[in-house]
Amino acid sequence: MERLWAPWRIKYIKMEKPKGCIFCEKVKEERDEENLILHRGKNAFIIMNAFPYNNGHLMVAPYRHVPTLEDLNDNEILEVFKLVNFSLKILRETMKPDGFNIGVNIGKVAGAGIEEHVHVHVVPRWNGDTNFMPVIANTKVISEGLNETYKNLKAAITKYQTR
Repeated sequence: MERLWAPWRIKYIKMEKPKGCIFCEKVKEERDEENLILHRGKNAFIIMNAFPYNNGHLMVAPYRHVPTLEDLNDNEILEVFKLVNFSLKILRETMKPDGFNIGVNIGKVAGAGIEEHVHVHVVPRWNGDTNFMPVIANTKVISEGLNETYKNLKAAITKYQTR
C-alpha cells in the first residue's frame, strides 16, 4: 500500500480556521490571484489548495454551498466534472505529472477538512515524488512556489479560453 505522507499540513490542521466557508468567501472577494482561483465557470470554479499535498494540487467546487455530491443539480455536477477534466488537461500540459489522485471527501469521518462545501481534489503525482524528507525532517519538498504555479496554470487556462 502506498502512503502519501503530508506532515507539513499540520500547520493547516492546527491553525485557527477562518469564519465562514473559504470556498464561498474567496469566490465573493474577486481577488482571484491572491485567493488562488484559477478559473470561474457558470456553476463551479477551480482553486489551488493553499496547503497542497503536491505542487499543482487543485480543487474544483460548485458555487452553491452544499455538503455532498447528491445535493448538486445536473448542471452543477456536469460542470464540476468537466472542470476536473479540464484540470487534468492543464496539469498534464504545464506540469507533466505521471499520474493523479482525484477524490472527494464527504463528511468529517471521510477526511473532509471543509465538510460543509463539497469539492473535488485533483492532485498531480510524479514517479519518485515521495522521499525521506517528510519522514526524517518533517519537511515536504515543494519544488515550485504557489504564486509561480498559479501563473503557469493561469497562462495555460487563458490559452484555452482564447481558442
